[in-house]
Amino acid sequence: MESLKELYRIGRGPSSSHTMGPGRAAERFLAAYPEADSFQATLYGSLAKTGRGHLTDVAITEALEPVPTRILFDTDTVDLPHPNTMELEAFRLGERLGRWRVFSVGGGKIEIEGQKEADPPQVYPLSTFTEIKGYCRDRDIYLWQYVEECEGPKIWDYLSEVWETMKEAVYRGIRKDGELAGGLGVQRKAMYLNRQRHIDESKETRENRKVCAYAFAVSEENAGGGTIVTAPTCGACGVLPAVMLYKQEQQGFSDRQMLKGLAAAGIVGNIIKTNASISGAECGCQAEIGSACSMAAAGLAEIYHMDLDQIEYAAEVAMEHHLGLTCDPIGGLVQIPCIERNAVAGMRAINALSLANFLTYTRKISFDMVVKTMYETGRDLFSKYRETSEGGLAKTYRE
Repeated sequence: MESLKELYRIGRGPSSSHTMGPGRAAERFLAAYPEADSFQATLYGSLAKTGRGHLTDVAITEALEPVPTRILFDTDTVDLPHPNTMELEAFRLGERLGRWRVFSVGGGKIEIEGQKEADPPQVYPLSTFTEIKGYCRDRDIYLWQYVEECEGPKIWDYLSEVWETMKEAVYRGIRKDGELAGGLGVQRKAMYLNRQRHIDESKETRENRKVCAYAFAVSEENAGGGTIVTAPTCGACGVLPAVMLYKQEQQGFSDRQMLKGLAAAGIVGNIIKTNASISGAECGCQAEIGSACSMAAAGLAEIYHMDLDQIEYAAEVAMEHHLGLTCDPIGGLVQIPCIERNAVAGMRAINALSLANFLTYTRKISFDMVVKTMYETGRDLFSKYRETSEGGLAKTYRE
């Protein structure tokens, strides 16, 4: 598996596959054709159908500035090699200099047709939870120690930057109000949730309110084009920081302990990314929110010093009960139902942690099994439910 640096990416929202990936591809294309006096980008599949809402055209145009760029949205072409396909063309004096076909495969990662890229190094020799659990047990080490063994001690500097960025996104988000751009009239709610304390608020009510406020805060920052961390994607970026920060504040965990939690969560996210998908366009929202919930549950289990079986069960429960979740963003915007889903998944991660504390040794389903099932389920989903805004809430809302 690749480094956690390839999973936790720091960048601007609102979408890792629709904003970060295309923007990154455009930057590299500009570097390859610096003599071009104009560019053209043609978006296909999910990029074409939800690109305006996800600001794909803005990301590409900004990356290619100041050279003029024409953006085309082709929603008719089918039989694509990947749901997130785009073509970039460079011109000088009307003559085409070059053309790339690019696939934005999720989490900000891109692949370029016909180019043998220097792939990120495979720093983890094992790629399933069963293998990693066995390795850790044989050596009596924690998941975070396995991360350090494979990545080297400098990974903690990077995870520290990730953690600080996550916290900053929460703190910015809970201080902002107003309406999110895009035309849906969605009001920011994080500030309201964070401040509105019930006169007779119980401990359980406060936990629900605060976790949801933090998840809304990061998700609203993402929807507004703010700086966030993919965990594992932009659309699901609010789940992990919400639950981790709340538990740190509640229990007094140190930042060092939180980094260990992020390391364990990263292993879970990497297993999903390697053996299935974290792309909503490929496997629906189960691949984004479901994966984020699994990562959050595993991260919490790690900071509570649960054993490897309990970490696995927490991650498995979190994913299992997101199976079949569709990706149907209204208007192609990462707002409805995306923002609320981050909050709900945050609470579900805490529920999964609680179940793991009591029921781990009665389980029948392994984490690797549920990852395989998620991938097969996602591939079976009708295309309109995979980030095209053609089905589900997106369709009903228009009617």
